[in-house]
Amino acid sequence: MRIERPEYMKELQAWRGKQIIKVITGVRRCGKSVLMEMYAEWLREQGVPKKRIIEVNLEKLENEALCQPLALHSYIKKRLSSKEMTYVFIDEVQLCKEFPRVVDSLYITPNTDIYITGSNANLLSSELATMLSGRYVEIRMLPLSFREFAQAHTETANRQSLYREYVSTSSFPYTIELSGAARELDSYLEGIYNTILVKDVMARRRIQDPMILNSVAKFVFSSIGSELSVKRIADTLTSGGRKTDSKTVEKYLSALLESFVVYKAERFDIKGKQLLKTQDKYYVVDLGLRRHLLDGQYQDVGHILENVVYLELLRCGSKVYVGKVGGLEIDFVVENSNGTEYYQVAASVRDTKTLERELAPFNTIRDSYPKFLLTLDEDPSDDFNGIRKLNVLDWLLQ
Repeated sequence: MRIERPEYMKELQAWRGKQIIKVITGVRRCGKSVLMEMYAEWLREQGVPKKRIIEVNLEKLENEALCQPLALHSYIKKRLSSKEMTYVFIDEVQLCKEFPRVVDSLYITPNTDIYITGSNANLLSSELATMLSGRYVEIRMLPLSFREFAQAHTETANRQSLYREYVSTSSFPYTIELSGAARELDSYLEGIYNTILVKDVMARRRIQDPMILNSVAKFVFSSIGSELSVKRIADTLTSGGRKTDSKTVEKYLSALLESFVVYKAERFDIKGKQLLKTQDKYYVVDLGLRRHLLDGQYQDVGHILENVVYLELLRCGSKVYVGKVGGLEIDFVVENSNGTEYYQVAASVRDTKTLERELAPFNTIRDSYPKFLLTLDEDPSDDFNGIRKLNVLDWLLQ
């Protein structure tokens, strides 16, 4: 089953023909290759001749020779036209040595529209920023949203059941084909995790101790939505029998972030209007991957819901921070094209004390930016002095 990704498609279509390199980034198997295939198909439907579309997937064994920069450049260059626009798609471009030189040369060639994908943030951002400054736009891709997941499961009418399946199976697109096949699903997720660790983390950073790396990953995966420091991770692993230091943990954590398997939300002082340097929070790219890695432990409903909301806010193109206001915390401070928004996330606020606790941080903020309380409660939406309480599944499906 091929799942439509309309938001990403619209973004690509908006950049069509513009003299800027389109860079699609994201974790392995989130759908980057399929997105480019669908976009190339759309171009053909718009009347672009087949010969004016060049598609190269560097992960395919038959394209191994093209991982050399001169070979890749020559292969593409001789297929270009000086009179007609040619659309060039290079999948997993980081597998080509010195790929920015190739892309830069193609960029300055008239009538060439370039699209590339990559699965490593550091490799792309550092090298592209150095050699292609001001010449590219990044389209950050994630696995399926809850809405996309729901559209692929039309046979399930109950939203609550669908949500439980979403957070317990996986949001990677291909896992839709494995619905109901638990063993095959776990094998697929194990393959993704091992590939990320070996190809995107260990090989890139030349890491020699996979056991410590795996321990760091498990610790972060088990602590989503909790304040973490590098020192705390190092101390906990050492006390548990895996001796390590803060410098090593920082290196491994940075590598996990670069592979898009983990995301960091920095803390923001709302009153002081500045980022804080300690106690960031971390979220995982796929909760099914988390369940698999942790053998089903740590199925804490509140933090899982927080993880879902965090990723959804990222999909909207927002900058997302953890808010600090005095001694209290706002789950998410969001900056987007509409301005600033504040979000609190809770599994349920039917208990009066829980509701008061969730509203308290909002009541200390004196600005007039929108404030939202998202919960799984099926009660009607309420308004508490301008604070909108919404059902989170309604919000996710909008």
